[in-house]
Amino acid sequence: MPIFEKQSLSINYEIFGSGPRVLFFNGSGGSIEGSQLLINAFARTFQVLVHDQRGLGKTSVPDGPYSMADYAQDAAALLDHVGWQTTNVIGLSFGGMVAQEFGVTYPERVERLVLMCTSAGGIAGSSYPLHQLAHLPTVERNKAMRLLTDTRFTDEWLAEHPVDAEIMRFQEDRPDTQKTKLQILGEQLQLEARIGHDVADRLHVISAPTLVAAGRFDGIAPLANSQAITERIPHSTLNVYEGGHPFYTQDRQAMRDIRTFLSQ
Repeated sequence: MPIFEKQSLSINYEIFGSGPRVLFFNGSGGSIEGSQLLINAFARTFQVLVHDQRGLGKTSVPDGPYSMADYAQDAAALLDHVGWQTTNVIGLSFGGMVAQEFGVTYPERVERLVLMCTSAGGIAGSSYPLHQLAHLPTVERNKAMRLLTDTRFTDEWLAEHPVDAEIMRFQEDRPDTQKTKLQILGEQLQLEARIGHDVADRLHVISAPTLVAAGRFDGIAPLANSQAITERIPHSTLNVYEGGHPFYTQDRQAMRDIRTFLSQ
């Protein structure tokens, strides 16, 4: 995979597929390697530029703290590096926060914008403070994450819905013991960057057509937060899907709608 050197930061990135250009911002702890299935789903229709954001994956871990502005500036520099003046943008969860920051800072570079299961912060509502779960015992943390992932995910629900149970098994079977101390630090710095995220009063700057996609049962980025984003972005539409935070794997219509929106 190619590496882009930005001052003291080495950014690991890749371009997949062909078609309309899309810059994809991954979620908390997300990496190119860990999100390959989702990236491939987009790459069937689009040319997807994706990078391991600072502190994650194979990108270096510079000294913190990190801010949303840092993540947005990294992406703008990467676009310059690959020669993309404008692009469609998809932001997933934490990546949706970065995509909003990118959109209000560089509105002229965004052709169409998709915000998935995310929050604007401030008076528009914040996503659940995931950093508070970091020091919980594994069993307790997993139990909390199930209901945050989807507010229906009780033990009884998962016993009766094997696909949803598999989603949680995949999420829980990635133990921290497989990560280096530096990788864990990078993820912690990313979680801490979420705390100060607040673009609520700047969302009106985004001029690109925007699709806000939300899961009805999302406990991390509640539906009300997506409604608040839609109220603040001028040319935006809210689509609600029958799922939780990973609604795009639970409701097949979501990916169809995103592809259609970005192909217009």
